[in-house]
Amino acid sequence: MSHFVKKITVESTTQIEFIDITQQIEDTLEESGFKNGSVLVFSPHTTMSIAINHKESMLLQDFMRMLYRLVPVDDQYSHDLFELRRDADADGRSNGHSHCKALILGTSELIPFSGGKLLLSELQTVFAVEFDGARSRELIIQLSGK
Repeated sequence: MSHFVKKITVESTTQIEFIDITQQIEDTLEESGFKNGSVLVFSPHTTMSIAINHKESMLLQDFMRMLYRLVPVDDQYSHDLFELRRDADADGRSNGHSHCKALILGTSELIPFSGGKLLLSELQTVFAVEFDGARSRELIIQLSGK
């Protein structure tokens, strides 16, 4: 078994955004030359997740409403109490809600591929889910296979 790793960059334009990265993953798979194996898509960020679901505009609105209900932006988060924090990790951003949302969805997805094609259904899309935008993020795509 061999490995192939590539870093990709995604740009968000809003605070919370579902960014379709499926094509970038498919391009990386083609570049690798692998035919069978699995691809790990990983976000090395604490306020961004990776998720697989259907890319339909009304459904994406439902996802966002659900996330806002589960983790409201205007709730009180200890992470945001900068005047009380003296640790080196206090960066001055009121983004406790972003960290909590990312914890719910997780930082990675593992996708099998066969015949050089991702084994996603025609309705599945891979998203980088930004919770603390707008910003530029680097993601890691790691393929294991042959």
